Amino acid sequence: MSIIDQFDLTGRVAIVTGGTRGIGLAIADGLAAAGATVVPTSRTASDVEAARKRVESHGVESLAILTDVTDDGDIESLFERTANTFGGIDIVVNNAGVNPSAALGCPEDVDSEGYDVTLDVNLRGAFRCTQEAAPYLNESDKGSLINIASVGGVVGLPRQHPYVASKHGLVGMTKSIALDWAPEVRANVIAPGYVATDLTTELRENDKLRQSIINRTPLDRFADPEELAGPVVFLASDAASYVTGTCLTVDGGWTSK
Repeated sequence: MSIIDQFDLTGRVAIVTGGTRGIGLAIADGLAAAGATVVPTSRTASDVEAARKRVESHGVESLAILTDVTDDGDIESLFERTANTFGGIDIVVNNAGVNPSAALGCPEDVDSEGYDVTLDVNLRGAFRCTQEAAPYLNESDKGSLINIASVGGVVGLPRQHPYVASKHGLVGMTKSIALDWAPEVRANVIAPGYVATDLTTELRENDKLRQSIINRTPLDRFADPEELAGPVVFLASDAASYVTGTCLTVDGGWTSK
């Protein structure tokens, strides 16, 4: 198989949680461009429908399924409907995440509800989906779990304590899953730096904060969401057939300092 052919995902079925906006939509789009059938899901019907149409523009199939990753019934339905429609599931990308304002600030100022919500979505949500994915990925010859963490899962970030805790937990959880599921299923995690999405609009519009982030980033800019798609396609593909349990930083050099 040529190196180019190793990146071909034709015939594989992927689920992307939080896959209808920003990084998640770019990942769903990239997987579809590589040939995969992709089900991008979130909690908003209009976003899910728009993402389905975008995926199908690549000539692959999709489904519009609303999913709240804090709801066990939603997750079970997502996996059952996807597998029943397409005959299985080969790739799962846990991307759904939040960083609510109630969870920001010095430790003594963090709202307990904001803390709970952050961990429930970012960490427990990914774990719920991982548990539901287990039989499907193990039945696949190409099973690949990819979790989307953050540089906040590798280093500390000020005033983002619940978020950092959740992303550190996600990195550690992925490494442990890789041990438990090898050799049948590969499990990896990506740690993006700061990305230009709707979620960082307010931050990017603050001149002082934007410049402080750029100064900390050797590549001197925020990432475009599309720059996360390639690493995910790589980890999902045969090109990464000997890669499991790794944390791939896609951070413009942030963690090299």
